[in-house]
Amino acid sequence: MTQQIPGHELLYSGKVRGLYAPLDPVTGEQDGSRLLLVASDRVSAYDHVLSTPIPDKGAVLTQLSLWWFDQLADLAPHHVVSTDVPAEVAGRAVYVRRLRMLPVECVARAYLTGGGLAEYRADGAVSGLTLPPGLVDGSRLPAPVFTPSTKAPVGEHDQPISYDGVVDLVGAGLADRLRDLTVRILLRGNEIAADRGILIADTKVEFGLDPAQLGTGPDGEIDWAAVDPDAVDVVLADEVLTPDSSRFWRADAWEPGRTQVSYDKQVLRDWLTSPASGWDRASDTPPPDLPDEVVTLTRARYVEAYESLTGEPFRPGGHPLPAP
Repeated sequence: MTQQIPGHELLYSGKVRGLYAPLDPVTGEQDGSRLLLVASDRVSAYDHVLSTPIPDKGAVLTQLSLWWFDQLADLAPHHVVSTDVPAEVAGRAVYVRRLRMLPVECVARAYLTGGGLAEYRADGAVSGLTLPPGLVDGSRLPAPVFTPSTKAPVGEHDQPISYDGVVDLVGAGLADRLRDLTVRILLRGNEIAADRGILIADTKVEFGLDPAQLGTGPDGEIDWAAVDPDAVDVVLADEVLTPDSSRFWRADAWEPGRTQVSYDKQVLRDWLTSPASGWDRASDTPPPDLPDEVVTLTRARYVEAYESLTGEPFRPGGHPLPAP
C-alpha cells in the first residue's frame, strides 16, 4: 500500500520507490524544484514486485546511496538536496532535484553473470559487444563493459540494447558521456569495495538533466541528440551501488564457474528459481510469498553490505547527515 505523507502529493509509485511533490502550505501548489524520494521495503525480482517486503531494506538503500554519492562526488554531481525529511520516512528518504531522466538503463559489468551470461552463452556477446571465448559464470572481464538496456514500465522486461541503440535514443554526445560515467562509477566502486572484501560484479545507474539548464519545463519536449553534455550537468540520480542496483560478491569466496556468495538479493532470486518455491519463471503467475528464512537472510545480507562498505553500524531510522 502506498504511504500518504502530510504536505506531499504522490506523483509516482514504482517497483521500490515513491516520488512525492512537496506542497506549499498556503497555496497547496507543488514545489517545482524538488521531490521527496522514498525507498520502501518492497523488493523486485525478475521484473515482478514480490508480495513479501524485506524489513529495513529502504533504509539500507537510502543510506548506502548517500555514502556512495559522497565517494563519487568528483565523477558526477548527484540529485540529493537535503536529508531533512518528514519523520514518517526518516532514514529512507531524501529530497532531490527535479530532473528529466534519460531514457536508458545504464549498466556496466566487471564480471560475467546473470543476464549478461545468458546473452554471452547465446552468441558470445553482451549488448552487441563481443567477449573473449571460454568465459564462465563469474569470470572477470578484461575491462568493464557498458551494457545498457531499455527502461521498461513496471511489469515489463528491460531489453538489452547496443551502444548504437543508445546513440539512437539520446545522440552521440550523451551516449558517450553515459558510457564513460557508468564505467568510471563501477571502477571507482570496485577500487573502494576491494579494500572491504567485496567485488562489485555489475551495476545499474540512472542519470538525469536539470530542465532549467535545458531551457524547458518538467514536461516539455527534449531533443536529446541536440544536448551538449559539456554545457549541462549530467546528474547521477535514483540510487547508486546498492544491493538492489548491483551484484556484490564476497571477494574471498569468488570462484568462476559457479554461483558466487552474494550480499544482494541473489538470495531470494535463487530461492524463487529453485524447486522449493514451486514457481515457474516462464509463466504469467506472480511469484509466491517468501519464507521467513529467506527474508531474514536477505535482510542480513543487505545490512552486511552496508556495514562492510561504510565501516559504520546500520541504524534503521537513520541519523542526521549533512546535506551534500
